[in-house]
Amino acid sequence: MDNKNLYDVAIIGGGPAGLTAALYLARACYRVIVLEKEKFGGQITITSEVVNYPGIEITDGKTLTEKMRVQAQNFGAEFKLAEVTSINMDNDVKEIETTKGKIHCLGVLLATGAHPRMIGFEGEAEYKGHGVAYCATCDGEFFTGKDIFVIGGGFAAAEESVFLTKYAKHVTILVREEDFTCAKATADETKANKDITVLYNKEVVRVEGDGVLRSITWKDRITGEETTHKVENDTFGVFVFAGYEPETSLVKGLAEIDERGYIITDKSQMTTREGLFAAGDVCIKPLRQVVTAVGDGALAATELEKYVVKMHKKTGLVPEQPVREGSATSHNITPASVKPATEDNGNALFTSDMLAQLNAVFGKMESKLVLSLGLDNRDSSNELKHYMEELAKLTDKLSVRLEENVDEKEAPYVKVCREDGSYSGLAFHGIPGGHEFTSFILGLYNVAGPGQQIEDDIKSKIEAVDKEIKIRLMVSLTCTMCPDLVVAAQRIASLNPKVSTEVYDLNHFPDLRDKYQIMSVPCMVIDDGKPNFGKKDISQVLDLI
Repeated sequence: MDNKNLYDVAIIGGGPAGLTAALYLARACYRVIVLEKEKFGGQITITSEVVNYPGIEITDGKTLTEKMRVQAQNFGAEFKLAEVTSINMDNDVKEIETTKGKIHCLGVLLATGAHPRMIGFEGEAEYKGHGVAYCATCDGEFFTGKDIFVIGGGFAAAEESVFLTKYAKHVTILVREEDFTCAKATADETKANKDITVLYNKEVVRVEGDGVLRSITWKDRITGEETTHKVENDTFGVFVFAGYEPETSLVKGLAEIDERGYIITDKSQMTTREGLFAAGDVCIKPLRQVVTAVGDGALAATELEKYVVKMHKKTGLVPEQPVREGSATSHNITPASVKPATEDNGNALFTSDMLAQLNAVFGKMESKLVLSLGLDNRDSSNELKHYMEELAKLTDKLSVRLEENVDEKEAPYVKVCREDGSYSGLAFHGIPGGHEFTSFILGLYNVAGPGQQIEDDIKSKIEAVDKEIKIRLMVSLTCTMCPDLVVAAQRIASLNPKVSTEVYDLNHFPDLRDKYQIMSVPCMVIDDGKPNFGKKDISQVLDLI
């Protein structure tokens, strides 16, 4: 075995548990790689407000976990977006098969977490994305001024119901039990909210509609009596918060799991299979929170250190030590092509953190771009124009032009064009702020070059697309899952001139929402076909083209 291709530990899952373990192991000078199939950060990235993480008064899940990832990376941890398909634990050197090749290691940590549980009532799968939702942050705004039904009686149901009152005409919670199963303080806050009605001992039977939801039927679990809520010329939302299902399919047959599917570990986080450890929400535990996942990850890492040392002595194999990158700030680039921020930066569109990110991106861009604006007479067009002009002031790599003969149904928009004026295939309809700011900037970087690195086989698949493909992405600026799909689809368009990816902020384009009956984001439409919902990586988008 070549030590250059050997890791001390492979961590499967890039949520808080996996990221913490990576930090501890890399800091202790062990070579570690984190394998994640979707995006680093885990389920907490969809949480818009985190207020119970010690030492941090308030943040959001994506920001918190990104700091964890960068910290681990600075100590030398390696990261790879790839789906693990199998684990071979038969030998001293373990073999992990992924969609992007094999990984060899001495120890394995399973930190795959859990995914939202579907209840299974009639119509749930059919109306997922068309009225049935699982993320209040992403989809709540689609039900502004409408009734919302929340299914569940735990922490998530109680807390998210309060959040949903920001949008809903009224929230009704259907609880299977005689009371909430979460902490009394949380339950009491929900019960006291005048915009929330709680119904106990109730179970959803079915939802029905004609493309969007028109009725929901539930039954009393004691009497069996059924009740139906119907609307004629409107719709409503159903948000399911029924807990999570552990992602343990990889270890079935390798290690013992309980009757609910959670993996069994000892006090050192080792499973019943030697060399295989587990941490986070995938394990049996009374409380599933970021702070408990972090604790699991730290403990598993320190126990893995002991195991790995034992394997070094047994096998004579010692992987290369990780290369530390230093502090995160050491990578900020301030090239001549970027104009420095001034104290009198009028409207202060860009914070110091944003400017640091922009400096790094603009400094690496290989060619100049033109931001071509399609505007109408609305205030949103003026806002977009000002936004793009201020962005262009930061660097000589960007310029702004105004288009003539604009289709007002598509305005306001910004098309990313090359220096010669040719269209790159990337466009944003609306104003690329919120969670889409970063994806917009990455789009510029990918068109200008060199662009984000991707695997050679993926690049070949992109270049092999030989027909005209038009991808439209409908997003919300508050959605934490949308940027992943946007970045993936834009990367494809940046590499193949036959593919275009245009992003629409549904807040500015309600006609699209009505046309495709969209009540969940992100939503992808390819060549005006059927809408496809949910986050996806590049491979998953390519499979649909």
